[in-house]
Amino acid sequence: MSSLPPSSTTPLPDTYEEALSELEDLVQTLESGQTPLDELLASYQRGAALLAFCKQKLTAVEDQIRVLESGSQGIGTRALEDDNA
Repeated sequence: MSSLPPSSTTPLPDTYEEALSELEDLVQTLESGQTPLDELLASYQRGAALLAFCKQKLTAVEDQIRVLESGSQGIGTRALEDDNA
């Protein structure tokens, strides 16, 4: 008897890396075609939740990078303006 996949109500992993690893394992299992029909929907729902979690984490990091880049561009511009004064 196979073990049941984590349900969509199972707490999400703490980190992006853990979520991605679980998602990769889940995709591999689903692609093998060995997932029983009664587990298929739960696996799909868990995968969708993990994917949304990963996307949210990536978006947050991208936003932080944009803030850092915009801040560093302002510093570089001010330094050039000071040199030209």
